[in-house]
Amino acid sequence: MIKKFSIFMTLVLAVNIFSFNVLGGTAYSWYCKRAKDHIQPTLPSEFEFINDYDCIYIDKSNADPCSSEKKIYLTFDAGYENGNVEKILDVLKENDVRGAFFILSNLINTSPNLVKRMADEGHLVCNHTSKHKDMSTVKDVDSFKNELENLEKLYIELTGKQMAKYFRPPEGKFSEDMLKFASQLGYKTVFWSFAYADWDNGAQMTENAAKRKIMDNIHNGAILLLHPTSATNAAIIGDIIKDLKSQGYTFGMLDEIDMCI
Repeated sequence: MIKKFSIFMTLVLAVNIFSFNVLGGTAYSWYCKRAKDHIQPTLPSEFEFINDYDCIYIDKSNADPCSSEKKIYLTFDAGYENGNVEKILDVLKENDVRGAFFILSNLINTSPNLVKRMADEGHLVCNHTSKHKDMSTVKDVDSFKNELENLEKLYIELTGKQMAKYFRPPEGKFSEDMLKFASQLGYKTVFWSFAYADWDNGAQMTENAAKRKIMDNIHNGAILLLHPTSATNAAIIGDIIKDLKSQGYTFGMLDEIDMCI
């Protein structure tokens, strides 16, 4: 009887471990349901588990659409320079607005002065991995750590400063294991509450259409994901900032958000 019970418990334990590995390693692609009338989008139900980790996709302290505090967080995924990243930095400086740049090693290697400028002008320089790796496939914390630390080391060597402890997974691909690893390393994983198809330089939206899409979907506490290599974004970012300011919005930094999801 004892032997049968022991075998049964071994099987139960094996099944539980298998289930954990499958669930923890399941790959997801982040998306955010847009809401009408400038209401904050809600978290898709299948992503509820991110509440257990240090994740941000929106500033929940501004959940009331009628709140007097209307704050926007600009975030940029920057892997290379094509002239437009510098243009966007110029506009941000002119308008006294700072944001967060999630960078790759390539940007440090090819445009070190641009990365130094980001840091010197008060932007948060954050981790987008060293080589734009799909981190949802990483199964152990050491491999995850190496990918982030390779970028951190380059940044420290260049600037003498520590990289901000914010991580954005490439293409928004993630797993529960990945979120756990990031949290263990002291990183907050940053998603977004608005993005649009701006990454393909060969298929850019018209400036008017892009401005309309952004302004139609603005909401309190929005974390905007923009690609600074986009010629359209470089052309419209100044107008977007001015229009939002005229509507009473201010621009915040990720480290001002003291409430996770």
